This record gives sequence, structure tokens and C-alpha cells, in this order.
Amino acid sequence: MRSSKWIFAFWVIVAPMLWGACGFYKFNVTSIDPAVESVSVDQFDNNAPVVNPTLGTTLGDKLRNKFITESNLSLVERDGDFSFSGTIVRYEVAPVASQDNAVATLNRLTIGVKVKLECEKATKHNFEQSFTQFEDFDATKNLSEVENDLIESITENLVNEIFNKATLDW
Repeated sequence: MRSSKWIFAFWVIVAPMLWGACGFYKFNVTSIDPAVESVSVDQFDNNAPVVNPTLGTTLGDKLRNKFITESNLSLVERDGDFSFSGTIVRYEVAPVASQDNAVATLNRLTIGVKVKLECEKATKHNFEQSFTQFEDFDATKNLSEVENDLIESITENLVNEIFNKATLDW
């Protein structure tokens, strides 16, 4: 009987403390310097040879939403402690798989962005880096049929990569 009390005490008292200490239950762990309190995201310029007119807005909005929902930073219009700017440099479709008769079976939409983060309060976060993501789609479909879904997925991946670069100290 005595050992069952110790087992019970362990699971009720000690185990939760251990899980909390190691961050076991935390799904959103960022390492943003405490001096950083706000974030701003400029409009992404579109300098790709092929331009999707809504891509810059979509990317900027998703990055803002990511910081609102997954950090304790407040969103400001300009001059945030984290100040993001960027340029879309690549938006292209290319075949990636073909059959024996050299007819493409899959096409790939690739989007590339160059992102700059400036942070005067914590310069360790500063970076200027290119990010590229892609999605493949059935070559029998016209890009206009699948473009919105592809952009949704690709920009989600880009934003996750940018957010992780800015906030995780790995």
C-alpha cells in the first residue's frame, strides 16, 4: 500500500513539474529577446519575372498573422522592433516528371522570396536570407485551376520557415 502512495504522488506532483521543466507540453517555443516587443511587416515587393498580383499581400498578411497568433509581440504598422521587408524574386512553373514519351506528368510551382529582418534591440535576430518553397501538381491541370491552393500551401511553408528563422535560436 505504501508504494502505491508514492507512485500516486509521483504522477500527481513530480511528473507535471518534470514535463513543465523540459517543455514537453509546449508546442510554441520561441526564443525572442525580451527587449523585442513589436513586429512590423512591410509589403513584399514582387520582382519575379512572372507576377501573381496578390502574392505579396498574401505573404505579408500570413507573416503578420503568424506573429499575432504565435508570439507575444504586438503588431505595429511601421518601425517594429522586428521589422520585416522582402521581395518576391521567383514565381515559376516547370515540369518535374515525365513519361517515356517525354510528356510531363507533374509540374512544379516554385516561389522564392528574399527576406530581411532588422532588429535594433536584439541584433542577433537580424538576417537577410532567401527562402524557396514549391508544390507539385498534375500536369494535366491548368495552373489557373490549382494556383490558389498551391499559393496557400507554399506561402504557409514560407511563413513557417521565416518565422522559425526569426524566433528560434537553434
